[in-house]
Amino acid sequence: MDKEQILREARSYIRQRLEGEGSGHDWWHIYRVRASALEIGQEEHADPYIVELGALMHDVADWKFHAGDTTVGPYVAREKLTAWGADEATIVSIADIIETISFKGAGVVTQMKTIEGKVVQDADRLDALGAIGIARCFAYGGHANRPIYDPNVHPVAHKDFAAYQASQGTSLNHFYEKLFLLAGRMNTKAGRKRAEARTEFMRTYVTQFMVEWDGAK
Repeated sequence: MDKEQILREARSYIRQRLEGEGSGHDWWHIYRVRASALEIGQEEHADPYIVELGALMHDVADWKFHAGDTTVGPYVAREKLTAWGADEATIVSIADIIETISFKGAGVVTQMKTIEGKVVQDADRLDALGAIGIARCFAYGGHANRPIYDPNVHPVAHKDFAAYQASQGTSLNHFYEKLFLLAGRMNTKAGRKRAEARTEFMRTYVTQFMVEWDGAK
């Protein structure tokens, strides 16, 4: 298959696989990440084919839904891309994006090797921020049966991936444990600018949340 055919196969496969998913990691998350990645990638002069394919495949088998196993996503991607006729260099690039993309704790560095990976990682992180990021945070918290907030449970700066995986903190704590950290970890100037604006919106939201929480005592 040529590149456009592979992209069509990826779009169809991922939409069928993730449509209707209820934790915030659904097809529309992929749709938004793809759009952001292509936009940022153009500004950063990245290869649009790898950017789009990486964005489409980045959550093909997220470790959060596979008992913490980070090898499942790259394995599934390699299997599908091979079947679609992608070349080995493309497969390696996409597998690396999938393996590295996720935030794995405040103390863990997840540095992408290529500009295409950096673009896709920024686009994925942007979708964890702003109004949609707030909605996704609480959607995932409900999916994982986590409390919205508990003043007796404090945020934790997880030092390693194992600690981050084992965390059972509240949804509001997730703002401090991950979301408010993302703007400072963006790879590209374009991503950072967008992230800062969305983070400011979230800080306003959390301030209002606490006003209402304290007023309810």
